[in-house]
Amino acid sequence: MKDKRWPEKILLASPRGFCAGVDRAIDVLNRVQAADGGEQIYSYHQIVHNTHVVRKFEEQGVKFVEDISMVPQGKTVVFSAHGVSPEIRESTQKRELNWIDATCPLVEKPHREVKKFAEQGYTILYIGHAGHDETIGTMGEAPNHMILIETVEDAKNVQVPNPEKLALTTQTTLSLDDTAEIVAVLKARFPHLTAPRSEDVCYATQNRQDAVKAMVRKGAEAVVIVGSSNSSNAHRMREVAEQALKMKFLGETKKGSAYLIDDVQELDGKESFFSHLNVVGLSSAASVSEEKFQEVVNWFKERGSRIVEEEVVADESKIHFASPQRLRLLEQQSF
Repeated sequence: MKDKRWPEKILLASPRGFCAGVDRAIDVLNRVQAADGGEQIYSYHQIVHNTHVVRKFEEQGVKFVEDISMVPQGKTVVFSAHGVSPEIRESTQKRELNWIDATCPLVEKPHREVKKFAEQGYTILYIGHAGHDETIGTMGEAPNHMILIETVEDAKNVQVPNPEKLALTTQTTLSLDDTAEIVAVLKARFPHLTAPRSEDVCYATQNRQDAVKAMVRKGAEAVVIVGSSNSSNAHRMREVAEQALKMKFLGETKKGSAYLIDDVQELDGKESFFSHLNVVGLSSAASVSEEKFQEVVNWFKERGSRIVEEEVVADESKIHFASPQRLRLLEQQSF
């Protein structure tokens, strides 16, 4: 029997889960395994930032490495969706590794911009998170020309050699909202700053954050984001949800919480977090499968909630990225 205190409704964000870049990266690694006929396959960094995806590939025999020297000479290595630096590419070639690049095409945009501006003698300000795989890869394109900006304070204090030759680019897992305050400070300080176009922002990042905010507007009193702890995209979705909830409920202690969970098991025993609410919003980060998300949906349904589908904020169904040419060549050689 349904507990009368249990949330009556759950709202489902749309879009959510796998984006085209993640779909492509997972497909690349699957196809490399099939084409190499049982040979040991390596992935430089986690193919995407999700523990369940990585664990599944490990069970299939894929080895994930953080040091390219751990890949034996002549073996096949797949570059993760987050991209790699020229230094890694050079090391790969020197060691005669068979490499397949699963970098998301949207991540490749900042790489190209950095190289172009560096060749023109610009200093490039990069808004991102230190230590993130994408940040390391992008800043590796021109390390002597780049300065990392993580916070508004960084933007207020950064010193540049020539304010008239200054460009800006960002980590793709940050949305326009995420970077707005930092960008405003930089533009105020450096009027000649060349900033990226708004259309260069990763559509998946922006759409998923917009969908979370839409759930809060529609009535969500708490939000659960499914995603792994090492996913920048997942953390930002939770933060966006928390900010939207706080603005809506103005500090009410019984409402306004946002949770990040890796899977449904993390909800077990936590029914009290939701028992006083009427509506809970659910979404998942760009590297989370729909299967894992639906397990969380079912957890709420089994306890009496009914689904109210969120209206679609953006339709991503027609967005697809072509597979890498080197993968297609590998597949041709395998037949």
